[in-house]
Amino acid sequence: MTSTTLALHEIHDGGGVPLVLLHGFPLDHRMWTPLAAHLPPGIRALALDLPGAGHSPLGSVAPSLDAAAAAVHRTLVGAGVANGIVVGMSMGGYVALALAERHPGFVDGLALVDTKASADSEEARTRRLKIAHEVEMNQTVDPVLAMPATLLGATSLQRRRPLLTTLETWVRGQSPAGVAWAQRAMADRPDRTHVLQQFDGPVSVVVGAEDAITPPAEAEHMERAARDAALTVVPGAGHASPVEDPSAVAAALALLHRRVVRHR
Repeated sequence: MTSTTLALHEIHDGGGVPLVLLHGFPLDHRMWTPLAAHLPPGIRALALDLPGAGHSPLGSVAPSLDAAAAAVHRTLVGAGVANGIVVGMSMGGYVALALAERHPGFVDGLALVDTKASADSEEARTRRLKIAHEVEMNQTVDPVLAMPATLLGATSLQRRRPLLTTLETWVRGQSPAGVAWAQRAMADRPDRTHVLQQFDGPVSVVVGAEDAITPPAEAEHMERAARDAALTVVPGAGHASPVEDPSAVAAALALLHRRVVRHR
């Protein structure tokens, strides 16, 4: 992947330090579109498709979140972006922490949304590798088509049912190779709590109150680990809080942006 450039989308105009938005699995940059409509004027927001997702090529490198972070950094620097506030949801949060570890000078602030700093349990790792194998063997994303129902919280499943169709459409648009690569990359990730402990910039931790995948306890763990963290719990939202309640998550990111500007 040394020469691979990721797809980069400017979804909100503005100046100064940008928000760099990294999507969750098995989605792409489109998940940030609802949130962009709620950002205050003047905040620039850039959304990337991670390797093998959306419009981004996969390349030939072995599955690795470090490789994904390197591709993100290379793409942004190549586009003239020297620093940013890195925002990661779920898998995007894992990549954000890898980026902060590999290129701390690039990251002015961190927003970790419905994600965790800890590694997978052995059970979760085994499940990821099993799904990756099924996806590759059958060349279909069918093994992850049930995920949208788990990404949404109970409130969304009751009151925001159209989101289920939207998420399913986004998942169906992914490539089997990209889905398998991402599952293997996440299965092999290390615990990165130490990255938060060492990071000296502002951190925003955001979690849906109904998130059953990375529950509020994981968010509280990250808040305690970071030196300068603010925790936002989004009522009535699950693991896909930026899609379920984009205005609440946009408000948390706008506050982080102000904190970063003061910090600098």
